[in-house]
Amino acid sequence: MSDTPTSQAVTEELRRWIVSQAEAGCGPDELLASMRASGWAEAVAVQALEDTLRRRLDEIAAERRAAAEPRLEVPEPALAGSAVLDVGGHAVRLLAAWRRPRVLLFAGFLSDAECDALVAEAAPRMLRSETVDTATGGSEVNPARTSDGMFFARGETPLIDRIERRIAALLRWPLERGEGLQVLRYRPGNEYRAHHDYFDPAQPGTATVLQRGGQRVGTLLMYLNTPLAGGATHFPDAGLEVLPVKGQALFFSYDRPHPATHTLHGGAPVTAGEKWVATKWLREGVFV
Repeated sequence: MSDTPTSQAVTEELRRWIVSQAEAGCGPDELLASMRASGWAEAVAVQALEDTLRRRLDEIAAERRAAAEPRLEVPEPALAGSAVLDVGGHAVRLLAAWRRPRVLLFAGFLSDAECDALVAEAAPRMLRSETVDTATGGSEVNPARTSDGMFFARGETPLIDRIERRIAALLRWPLERGEGLQVLRYRPGNEYRAHHDYFDPAQPGTATVLQRGGQRVGTLLMYLNTPLAGGATHFPDAGLEVLPVKGQALFFSYDRPHPATHTLHGGAPVTAGEKWVATKWLREGVFV
């Protein structure tokens, strides 16, 4: 490895190592000695330590401020007793659960026939996906999101009504506190870069968005097919990655609009075939 600072890149992997070692009790001098022994130039190592530890201290301060903020009520399934949930006569099986971030993975949420029917109903209406314009509260095409998509009105068809009622029963969240169902198609190379689903209170357009039902407090992703390759849902802050499997549903909640919820997530690029997914966002109030 070269000794010149310009040839040594400080990666996120290195930053995570520095933080893990510091949290395990290693002091700055010990960390610096370890990095130098591994071939890092002293100037690069010192700068990496200063920047990384300062950033981590800022994150801890932000998390403490967030912990003092009021928490919002969030959707939560009734999980006690069994991994198999009877949701209106439909059996849904809990595959995995995480606490921080609060993430739940369910198998059998949609049948193969329901997945295929939902794709068929959505396909004729697909357009380039948009994101919320944080400056105005409207919507805009964003290079961070390269899928095609469309929205159904709540209860628009018998299939949509059945799926929405199943969501409400599983998550114990009223129908009227959910946005319309969105269906997305990701072709090879399409992705959705890491983002938060809540609306950032610091952005000028957020007040307009919140008039329609308050903050988002939960997201349910329903995988409508199994891509040939790629397309995982990933949570960078948590080191979590979930592969899309037809019929499965991934739920996560966020009790305040803050990165401390660790719900930063994205859709990795599809590398072969297509990925179809349906999304349901839950609001704290009645969505109109």
